[in-house]
Amino acid sequence: MTALPPPSKTKLGLVIDLDTCVGCQACATSCKEWNTGGYSAPLSDIDPYGADPHGAWLNRVHSFEVGAGDTSRTLHFPRSCLHCETPACVTVCPTGASYKRAEDGIVLVDPDLCIGCKLCSWACAYGAREYDYADGIMKKCTLCVDRIYNEHIPEEDRIPACVRACPTGARHFGDLGDPRSDVSKLVADRGGVDLLPDMGFKPVNKYLPPRAKRDATNSIPSAATEAVASTGAALEKLFAFADKMFTR
Repeated sequence: MTALPPPSKTKLGLVIDLDTCVGCQACATSCKEWNTGGYSAPLSDIDPYGADPHGAWLNRVHSFEVGAGDTSRTLHFPRSCLHCETPACVTVCPTGASYKRAEDGIVLVDPDLCIGCKLCSWACAYGAREYDYADGIMKKCTLCVDRIYNEHIPEEDRIPACVRACPTGARHFGDLGDPRSDVSKLVADRGGVDLLPDMGFKPVNKYLPPRAKRDATNSIPSAATEAVASTGAALEKLFAFADKMFTR
């Protein structure tokens, strides 16, 4: 089994704002486009224009209806690898193909060592691993590691493709190990949360909970909608539903 490196000081990851994500799928499509020719192996599609199209997607967006009546709203929930501090997908890998980088905390898969046993996908509580049937190996979000360190592209493009493509600014990238970074300040200001914290995997990626809806007549948040803006019942139901879906 694969051992984890000592905790890294740098923890690169994403902060995703559930309040401003509109579910447009720009993150998913830009991720697919970039990684089709990415550092590892192309993300293949099988029968893309046929009756049963399928393939590997490293970024997926799920939509849920939360609440009822005046408090109801649609929440779009982007999902990809969370680059956990203690990822089970790494420690169950029998060949060392899944590993966590000591220098920046990114979790990756070495395609030359992967045997496609799928143990990592069974161990991942977040459903973030994708098995590529065409290549017979596991694939996952890399935080566009071939992009963020690439000095041959403009500096403003040295961020994950999903972040660059987001039209509403719902996705943020940076060092969550640095309390002075913009992403760390954003998490502190908005009360960013871990996904399924009780599992103990310490995901680096954080989610910003949705803020209160405003009343259509006076633009003042009502008491009923304040609950949706916190980590209260509505968000707990969302994560509970996500937990149920991811652990099938």
